[in-house]
Amino acid sequence: MERLTATPAGVALGPLDAIADGRARSFVLEMKAGRFHGFVVRRGAAVYGYVDRCPHQGLPLAQQLDRYVTDAGDRIFCSWHGATFAIDDGRCLGGPCTGSRLTAWPVGVEDGIIMTR
Repeated sequence: MERLTATPAGVALGPLDAIADGRARSFVLEMKAGRFHGFVVRRGAAVYGYVDRCPHQGLPLAQQLDRYVTDAGDRIFCSWHGATFAIDDGRCLGGPCTGSRLTAWPVGVEDGIIMTR
């Protein structure tokens, strides 16, 4: 099955309250064309989505389920090689992929539900 890097708009992922503020959650979507792996980080009422693939070696970022954010909740991190990324735009702030970015996954909140865009 092919690994996809985008999803259609309008897919309901679940309630905003399912993700604690300052934390993240993994999502795997099965579609006819293949499987999509992504994650969503919550900051208050805002959400930020990214394809679950580190720009350094293409591995998923988390080695443990839903562990995408530092303990302080201020950055996304890759547990394989220690790279850190800005939550709001996915740019690499340190580590082996400095200068690159995570691939954005357009998401938003509509009536308390996280939706793909």
